[in-house]
Amino acid sequence: MSENSVENKTLSVVKLAWPMFVQQLLSMFLGYVDTIMVSHYSDNAVGALGNANQIIGFLLLAFCVISSASGVIISQYLGAGKSGKEMNQIYSLSVAFNIFISLFISIILAFFSRQLLSLIKVPSVMMDDASAYMKIVSLFLFANAAVGIFSQIFNCNGKTFFGMIIMFVMNILNIAGNYMFLYGPLKKLNMGISGVAASTSASNVIGFVLCIFFFYRIIGGRFSLRHFFPFPGKLLAKMIKLGIPAAGESFSYTGSVTVIAVFINMLGPDSVTAKSYCNILTGFSTVFSNAIANAVSIITGHAVGAGRYDYAYKKVLKCLAWAMGITLIIASVNWLISPYTLSLFTQNESIIKIGSSVMLVALFLEIGRVTNYVVIRSMRAAGDILFPVTLGISSMWGISIAASWFFGIFCGFGLAGIWMGMAADEIFRAVVVFIRWQKGSWRGRRVV
Repeated sequence: MSENSVENKTLSVVKLAWPMFVQQLLSMFLGYVDTIMVSHYSDNAVGALGNANQIIGFLLLAFCVISSASGVIISQYLGAGKSGKEMNQIYSLSVAFNIFISLFISIILAFFSRQLLSLIKVPSVMMDDASAYMKIVSLFLFANAAVGIFSQIFNCNGKTFFGMIIMFVMNILNIAGNYMFLYGPLKKLNMGISGVAASTSASNVIGFVLCIFFFYRIIGGRFSLRHFFPFPGKLLAKMIKLGIPAAGESFSYTGSVTVIAVFINMLGPDSVTAKSYCNILTGFSTVFSNAIANAVSIITGHAVGAGRYDYAYKKVLKCLAWAMGITLIIASVNWLISPYTLSLFTQNESIIKIGSSVMLVALFLEIGRVTNYVVIRSMRAAGDILFPVTLGISSMWGISIAASWFFGIFCGFGLAGIWMGMAADEIFRAVVVFIRWQKGSWRGRRVV
């Protein structure tokens, strides 16, 4: 491998993964605290935030087009020994393009929030809060767009520690801001969920500033208008060509989950709120596998850029075994203690009962999800983009939605039945991508 290779820098999967693990764990924990704070303000407010973030999350997937492509290109170019002006041009184009896209998304969220929320049948008691949250957050999406790209830049360069620091600061500031608006001295402004939106936006802007600082000081990167003259049309075309399929799976997943959200809203406010709480709890089951998946995908990108396919093949299988074992242990404990952890959010016995049944089904869902995280992200890093997208669209819309409706609505299993449908989708895709990785169909697809 080249001198810029992650392997030559003696950065193992563990060294790459632990900052991302801590980052995600802290984010989940602080998200836990965040949701508890909002839940003590109002159960309906939790549901409103969940629905608003469902819409925002779907639209923000537009950022994935460039950020996904950037991750593939940066990793492989570094693995192949590229540096200097060529890398700075990639960095500059990625950040600028995502900020440009964020302006269009901001307009959609600001002017069509109620129409979008109506599409997923948000209960009327949650509509005002959800709409207000979306309008305020829309004003500062440029920061969110840029932070996503910077995170890719830090991670692909092996500087995952600094991404952890930035996200930690952002989350702490968000929690502090929420407290100020909901319970502290700013409570007298009576902003409620609007105050939560202001806190989220402020933390994103500060995160953006920190990203720029670390980019110059740690990465040694430079932004310049000279990188756009002449305009790097071929590079942008390569990014879009890679990015659209790479983001396609995320679009498909979020789109299918948005449809499933309609089914959940049909079940009533208790199920809507239980879903929000369960999403927080199930996040703890996936945080380790997520960190391992991101770390091994970075190494896979570097290895493929240097032409070391056998190294990448063995590394992915080894890391998948670790991630599977630990994730299932965490998911099992998560289910066993769920009646107690759910009671931290609410004293509503109906919500706790619904949530506990979901956590049992989530144990089986994680078997498929951990495999998809590790293998699919490594396939993308290797340049095998189109197959996971085609598989994802087919399975998510053909299995996840249909099975969620069948078990959740038709059979009357409620929220737990909807989780069964999603588990069927994850497990099916996991079997297919695991076979593909073993067959080696991803080899020879590097972009350098």
